[in-house]
Amino acid sequence: MQTTENRNLPKRTRYYQGMIDLNILEKGDNYKDLKRSFVIFVCTFDLFGEGRHIYTFENRCIENTELGLGDDTTKIILNTKGTMDDISPEMKRLLNFIDGKEPEDDFTRELDKAVQSVKNNEKWRLDYMTLQMHYQEKYEQGFDEGDRKRAISVAMNMLQDGDLPLEKIAKYSGLTLEQVLELEKELQLA
Repeated sequence: MQTTENRNLPKRTRYYQGMIDLNILEKGDNYKDLKRSFVIFVCTFDLFGEGRHIYTFENRCIENTELGLGDDTTKIILNTKGTMDDISPEMKRLLNFIDGKEPEDDFTRELDKAVQSVKNNEKWRLDYMTLQMHYQEKYEQGFDEGDRKRAISVAMNMLQDGDLPLEKIAKYSGLTLEQVLELEKELQLA
């Protein structure tokens, strides 16, 4: 869910797609094991200004747009401010509800009840705050061992490809620049 336009959504969809793929495959797994995946953003603004409620992206050949890459990835950006008649009435009612309008059908009324129930549920709020505190503690502690190994593996693969600056490798892997430099030295010595 996105309510502000300054978050560079196209690049964020790319980042999330990469993270999904990294979490699905372990080192040495076969690429055919990658399942079909979708990255979906619901926006309360029209990112592309075309008046569509839905923008669907798949990898296509520039020279022949009929030729799809077939990588089974789809990125969908939904827009609550669309003006075209390009989605089902049910989806339109859902987007209207997300945009702050009153529920218009059984589904959005049920969704509204669930939202109100969660907002009024003290136990859920306490659990949520506890979870937030847990995440904050994890953040302050840094990576656990599995995360650290995965980050090192990702960084090593990026270094071996040689296509990215070290700063980007640090950013994408979650390691510090100093850690990436150390890994680069290890690769050069090997």
